[in-house]
Amino acid sequence: MQQDWVLDVLADLRTFARQNAYSALAEQLDDTILVAAADIHRVASCRAGKKNGHERQAGSAHHWAGGGENP
Repeated sequence: MQQDWVLDVLADLRTFARQNAYSALAEQLDDTILVAAADIHRVASCRAGKKNGHERQAGSAHHWAGGGENP
């Protein structure tokens, strides 16, 4: 995926935070990496669905990103 680079940047920032005893920042970056990965996957899935002629239900991606069930 073209957007995977952002995960590498976040991981580098997390490594820096851990090495410099910024524990709260490192923990926040752990969460941020998970959110970013989920968003990248969601957008890629939506784009793939549109290319294949399938449209997702309105709100399903939002529900999943908010911690609901997977679409």
